[in-house]
Amino acid sequence: MRYVQLDTPKPISKIGLGTWQFGSKEWGYGPDYERRAAEIVRRALDLGVTLFDTAELYGFGRSERILGSALGDDRSKVVVASKIFPLLPVAPVVQQRAVASAARLGVDGIDLYQVHQANPVVADTTTMRGMRSLQDVGLVGEVGVSNYGLRRWRFAEAALGRRVLSNQVRYSMIDRGPEEDLIPYAEQAGRIVIAYSPLAQGFLSGRYDATNPPAGAVRRANPYFLPENLERGTALIATLREVADAHDATPSQIALAYVLRHPNVVAIPGASGVEQMERNAAAAEIDLTDDEYAALVAAAHAFRPVTGLAAVPRMVRARLGK
Repeated sequence: MRYVQLDTPKPISKIGLGTWQFGSKEWGYGPDYERRAAEIVRRALDLGVTLFDTAELYGFGRSERILGSALGDDRSKVVVASKIFPLLPVAPVVQQRAVASAARLGVDGIDLYQVHQANPVVADTTTMRGMRSLQDVGLVGEVGVSNYGLRRWRFAEAALGRRVLSNQVRYSMIDRGPEEDLIPYAEQAGRIVIAYSPLAQGFLSGRYDATNPPAGAVRRANPYFLPENLERGTALIATLREVADAHDATPSQIALAYVLRHPNVVAIPGASGVEQMERNAAAAEIDLTDDEYAALVAAAHAFRPVTGLAAVPRMVRARLGK
């Protein structure tokens, strides 16, 4: 495993484990997934993974409970990250919700506590006042944000009066927005971009095509999995396979290596089983050549999916089987 080269109390692994699916039936993993979740966490620890990300919203607290239980006595050795859902995130509410998350996780302190979304009405000045109080009493180590633009990330940091260590955003080969400003800022300022959905919810795995769409409510709601987009992605997946063959790897591992090429980026893919966790962790050791990276960039730029409002009628038709 490789780690981010920053001055953090605990090392942060380049590959972490995202736990949105823990306790969330909408992923379609089946009733035995909670048992498998513990096995995944234990294997992740064996592989040197130190970043475990959850949120109070995931499974309405069940993800935090499952993760905390699975980590057991190793909770103090790793970076446990959770997120507050920003419904009225004023200072007292932030403090109360952090206490509740820590209790579900079974920890004395949350290593990285993040604001899940930017609230359009409540300013970060009051939210970060709550975060600062949590840091002062030792219940929170580092503060992070999620789904913030660069300007609001920097404003949140000014409001906190300390570093806001991380910004957790959607980032993958086909969601490259963070490359424009967030990643350069992180590298310049010594911060971290945490990439969620680094495999575009499995689109980049090569497992799916127009004749074999994914199951599960989450993926069915993602326009990338429209039959038309799966067809349009054929060339991109072919390039991923070509680079993967050169490394005796899988397309998913190459897609992860793409985002991890940036020194201040870590990725938190989920895992449906121990074997997937092992493959994800191994991706941290893959070094892409400049030519391979350029080929991946070109293939990603050439992919033009149907998204936004244009995708709505197509998704309705796909849902109705028409």
